Amino acid sequence: MISSSSQASPAGFLQCLTKANISVFEQGEDLFNTQLDKYIRNPKFLANTTGRPLYVVMPANAHHVQIAVRCGSLNGVPLRVRSGGHDYEGLSYRSVGIEGFAMLDMSELRTVVVDNQTSTVWVESGATLGELYYAISKASNLLGFPAGVCLAVGVGGHFSGGGFGTLMRKHGLAVDNVIDAELVDANGTLLNKTTMGDDVFWAIRGGGGGSFGVVLKWQVRLVPVPATVSVFEVSVSNSQGAAVHAVTKWQKVAPALPEELYIRALVQNGMAVFRAVFLGTCDALLPLMSRSDGIPELNLSRSDCKEMTWIESMAYINSATVEDLTKRTTSEFDSSHGFKATTDYVRRAIRREVWAKIFYKQLRQPNAQVILVPYGGKMSNVAEDATPYPHRAGVLYSMQLYNYWPVDSAYNGAMETKWVRDMYAFMAPYVSSKSRPRGAYFNCRDLDLGPNWGPKYFKGNYQRLTKAKAKIDPHNYFRNEQSIPLPKRASLFFDARSRSSAFTLK
Repeated sequence: MISSSSQASPAGFLQCLTKANISVFEQGEDLFNTQLDKYIRNPKFLANTTGRPLYVVMPANAHHVQIAVRCGSLNGVPLRVRSGGHDYEGLSYRSVGIEGFAMLDMSELRTVVVDNQTSTVWVESGATLGELYYAISKASNLLGFPAGVCLAVGVGGHFSGGGFGTLMRKHGLAVDNVIDAELVDANGTLLNKTTMGDDVFWAIRGGGGGSFGVVLKWQVRLVPVPATVSVFEVSVSNSQGAAVHAVTKWQKVAPALPEELYIRALVQNGMAVFRAVFLGTCDALLPLMSRSDGIPELNLSRSDCKEMTWIESMAYINSATVEDLTKRTTSEFDSSHGFKATTDYVRRAIRREVWAKIFYKQLRQPNAQVILVPYGGKMSNVAEDATPYPHRAGVLYSMQLYNYWPVDSAYNGAMETKWVRDMYAFMAPYVSSKSRPRGAYFNCRDLDLGPNWGPKYFKGNYQRLTKAKAKIDPHNYFRNEQSIPLPKRASLFFDARSRSSAFTLK
């Protein structure tokens, strides 16, 4: 059992890891900043004002993770876990408060094993989505996986929060296709789906990373993809209100189109850019788009449509090659620009005049973006409580408000951050009602949501998550500013017991 000492011993933690021959870097070492900064994907957190870990721990295998957790528990040093470093608020590697912690860097645990016989994959949490997709493509060009489009995102965090992408309308989220997992709990015990129990296995599939333990690896069910998929990108300027009209039409049509068709819209600088992936040929896609219940306003032509394999489409979306999928680094642009973002879910189509205000008044900053992702299809057929991710039936599309700026020591992005907050306030009447409180997506974490963040991310599933937390981590060892808390009664009960608990390191 865990000994939860009221006084932490960072030196004891370091000594414990050193005895086990686990690679660890402490503040002040040359390699500490190198390894920490390597996967900070929001460069605004490279600033010296960021609350940094006491240590960066680099496990090379599952046993190292178990020992690291035991060392942390024994010495009162909590662990935060970083897979790819894309946490929007950086809470996998930084702290807003003053609590000392160590960061467990999972980047060396990235093995992907594809089983063609069962159409399944075991993938370690430190792998990126690009590495996962690449391994699948090498095994078969008729199998894919429904997860995100950003290739350098780590599997561990992405799966933990839900994971949506171009196949979501056909095959759901990443977590809808997770069939097993291996988890190290706060005692350092290695558990699988059976030994962790149904409630915990449910919780780790969408309840967010950093709350229940360290998920070492995931077993996922692959999905069939056709030999040929089609993609297009069409930009519509707002000359004479064309972009306003196109987006107003898109929001009603895109969620109702055949589930094989995913069309995302990006609104920026007086333009609407529509990017699509279709599980089929261009000859099948073009008639869908030109119908009255399609989006003929895009004037899609055969020259706009490109045919390729599924894996090529994932590279195309990122303006990359298939070989680029294995690169763990982000672009030079992404590595030099900080950002602020938040999310909403739209259940009722927004009126044309509101979209006109957004285009003409709200999007005056050059880097401000509104990213719209269509729902419907399979997303409407999964119950809200099937996984912790609850935003399902009735959602037309998700909306991400995003703004970015060049990172400069003399500027902190105050204007761009204010735009996101102001735009969030502006959208309030159009994304919520008395019967439908406002929602948010955990994987686009936002500390501005305030103390009521839990129901926004998880709706009615939040209380069940706190109960799962009490079962697997009753002493709240795994914690951060937006980790799942213990139920109030359980928190008092387990805190009282924790003082007399015993712990043995093996």
